[in-house]
Amino acid sequence: MKIKFIIPLLALIVFLGVSFQKLQDKPVLYIIGDSTVQNGSGKGSDSLWGWGSFMNLYFNTDKIEIQNHAKGGRSSRTFITEGRWDSIMKTIKKGDYILMQFGHNDGGELADTLRARGSIKGIGEETKDIYNPIRKVNETVYTYGYYMRKYANEAKSKGAIPIIVSPVPRNKFDGKGKIEKDQYGIWAQEVAKQTGAYFLDLNTMVIEKYEKMGAEKVNAFFPKDHTHTNEAGAILNAELVTKGIKQLKGCELKNYIK
Repeated sequence: MKIKFIIPLLALIVFLGVSFQKLQDKPVLYIIGDSTVQNGSGKGSDSLWGWGSFMNLYFNTDKIEIQNHAKGGRSSRTFITEGRWDSIMKTIKKGDYILMQFGHNDGGELADTLRARGSIKGIGEETKDIYNPIRKVNETVYTYGYYMRKYANEAKSKGAIPIIVSPVPRNKFDGKGKIEKDQYGIWAQEVAKQTGAYFLDLNTMVIEKYEKMGAEKVNAFFPKDHTHTNEAGAILNAELVTKGIKQLKGCELKNYIK
């Protein structure tokens, strides 16, 4: 091969190599949670949507990849016991980010025959040995705080940046136009302090927004029940998540926002 053809070919190889390296270095924003984060297959069946399905509206996806791994019906416990967290741990890398929101399903029974998805309330080290009739195995169940610490600490062990998100509130106004703050949101904040993870108080942000709007307007976001939002409600929540990320001091995830 003549030299005049070799030089351009070498330049092309170098260029492709650099481009491929840049592609590999592209950070990933992982999102984990329940149906309020991704409802069903994430395609709006029954007009229901989770906020994680709309984060691409607010981030520059040329610079960061968004992977929404949230799954309806899961708790901080069952997202782990079903192997979903292990799958993420196989690919998550240094410089990636992970938004995690659990709590809606953690208050359920520990070992019922319907779902067996609850976790022990609180953030302590209590445990309970059970027989899981769904999985047909003996299982040690831990507290909500234990599972949330596991997510945060194991993400950090991979060099990723965990952001604990307090659960988006349910549409449950009292007679005075107020919504009670979620106890799981308080526990989520305490776990963030324990682990050094960032904390995004979505529960408080959405409650404040809902209370300003009033029950009548907020009701339009919930076509089926008091927990699951339609597209407009999910987009509002995604917008508030983005606002919360912007307010996190020292968190470089904000650099990828449009």
